[in-house]
Amino acid sequence: MYMTLIGTVLIAAIIGSLSEKTGFTHNGYLQSIIICIGGAFLFFFAQMMLARMFGIGFWSAGMNAIVSSIGALIVVPTHWRK
Repeated sequence: MYMTLIGTVLIAAIIGSLSEKTGFTHNGYLQSIIICIGGAFLFFFAQMMLARMFGIGFWSAGMNAIVSSIGALIVVPTHWRK
């Protein structure tokens, strides 16, 4: 579980920095990384809770991190997106 959590944080940080580098967001590197890590944490723990309570699982841990990071960047308002 801990290695999966560390991997989720690393993937989320990479997605956040790539989103700034490619111009997908204009928040700043640190802000985008924080948004991605927050979304990945939220999705990771929600998935863990649902899997233990109801036996419902989503995708692999890496896919969870990628989808939740991109989702957090879309949901959280960006700074004057063009």
